[in-house]
Amino acid sequence: MKLAAIDIGSNAARLLISEASPNSQGRMDFTKVNLVRVPLRLGLDVFSQGAISEKRATHLLNTIKAYKLLLEVYEVKYLKACATSAMRDAANATEILQDVRQQTGIDIKVISGQEEASFLYESHIAENLDKNRSYMYIDVGGGSTEVTIFSNNSLRHKESFNIGTIRLMQHQVGDEQWQYMKDTIKSRIKGLGTITAIGSGGNINKVFSLSKRKEGKPLTLDVLKDYYKEFNGFTVEERIHLYNLREDRADVIVPALQIYINIMRWADATEIFVPKIGLADGLVQSLYAEISK
Repeated sequence: MKLAAIDIGSNAARLLISEASPNSQGRMDFTKVNLVRVPLRLGLDVFSQGAISEKRATHLLNTIKAYKLLLEVYEVKYLKACATSAMRDAANATEILQDVRQQTGIDIKVISGQEEASFLYESHIAENLDKNRSYMYIDVGGGSTEVTIFSNNSLRHKESFNIGTIRLMQHQVGDEQWQYMKDTIKSRIKGLGTITAIGSGGNINKVFSLSKRKEGKPLTLDVLKDYYKEFNGFTVEERIHLYNLREDRADVIVPALQIYINIMRWADATEIFVPKIGLADGLVQSLYAEISK
């Protein structure tokens, strides 16, 4: 069974097509068939002007039209499409999404930060971890950061913070927002023992790739700090050529590392695992659960 998810974020739009099939234990495996990413950068408009420009709205529409063609080619029957932080804040989100629905037939739902954190938890990453340890799942996006804490195989807390890479680039994050995130994390991890971080998002994936770590091995907080200092010493143009980064990755990778480093420091976490999963994976698994019912 082929399932698909569309994730319209503040930095990029992603289409994930997965094949769901039972394994030998009778549980469902989700195999990635295709993943397409388009850097729409809706947050650049929204976090500075409060609305999405006509140019980016057209790019969004054309992207969804292209995704629809791919869905038809892959013969995907089930789709879940969601938009996150930038669309939550855009004054003209309703009319743009109505236009997309009228022209493509694809209904994109704007989800809250709490819903976003819930869908990320749907990726079932906790099922593959030590049941007796405490973990903090950190997903850094362009407009928000979702933090999910689970311990002893149970969800303890989930929250979305309006701190993201594009907001930081545009100086839209104040000291009080950082302080609120710090206070929340410190209060929620009390009594949970040692915290191990799990990171998702294109930036932490890129750092993991550059580090040449083996799959399944964690990055240390010190390694993230070293990369932060290293990247921060170069211009965006220099990062593009020195590290073979796309332009839309080269500018956001520094604020992304700032977020991961701060959260890990506040949680006293010294390691972060990077399993290469994200919101789209959670959407696909949530979609399968809805179909199964």
